[in-house]
Amino acid sequence: MRAKPPHRARRRFGQHFLHETAIIDRIIHAVAPTAGGAVVEIGPGLGALTGPLLESAGELDVVEIDHDLAACLRKMFPDEATLRIHNVDALEFDFKSLAERRGPLRIVGNLPYNISTPLLFHLIDQDPSIADMHLMLQKEVVDRIAAGPGSHDYGRLSVMVQFRCRVEALFTVGPGAFSPPPKVSSAVVRLSLWDIPPTEVADPAALSRVVSLAFGQRRKTLRNSLKVCLSQARISAAGIDPGARAETLSLAQFAALANALAEADSQGITDV
Repeated sequence: MRAKPPHRARRRFGQHFLHETAIIDRIIHAVAPTAGGAVVEIGPGLGALTGPLLESAGELDVVEIDHDLAACLRKMFPDEATLRIHNVDALEFDFKSLAERRGPLRIVGNLPYNISTPLLFHLIDQDPSIADMHLMLQKEVVDRIAAGPGSHDYGRLSVMVQFRCRVEALFTVGPGAFSPPPKVSSAVVRLSLWDIPPTEVADPAALSRVVSLAFGQRRKTLRNSLKVCLSQARISAAGIDPGARAETLSLAQFAALANALAEADSQGITDV
């Protein structure tokens, strides 16, 4: 008789449990956790990374939404002084409060594909509570995060993440490394939050608005996609060709448009 699995993966949580030893070792090597480091694992699942992280760091916080998996982890790692289990949704977890107690956090996680983008933005918004992140994501998402201008993958996610983080795509992981195997390949990415952003932006909200509008209708030129907030003249004054399309602009050029919008808003100018 086959042994009953310790936990059946739940589709609603996007669960795919990492089990390949070689990949686990590569992730631990990339993270390089040290004793006393403030490491937080998101989505520990059946503890494939949890054990090695705990062994290296000495103590660990994990965020796990699944009550049954949280119970399994408590049995596997009963010392509550070294492994602290937060049985909550990572999208609602207050990483800032944890950082106040432990210092800047190092995030490690095999993120559920169905919530990876909103969870990425939630994590980035915790700055400066987070030092770096090593995340397993769908390869397509990592390609988008790391893409540069002119690439088919370049878009809103690329610009907004690169404004806040240095991006390093580390390696690809095939479906066979998981149980059950996903239908797509995965990849591990390192995101190190900038101490000083690579370009100056007066108002991050203005950057978010400009980027969202520009890529919301990416086949349109800037004069059309941004007409609700920036006139053609103001786009030109920022040193940008109004006839350009979003996918051709660098982060610095988006920053120039955002600063033009912030300046116009501060002066109460509505010349569009």
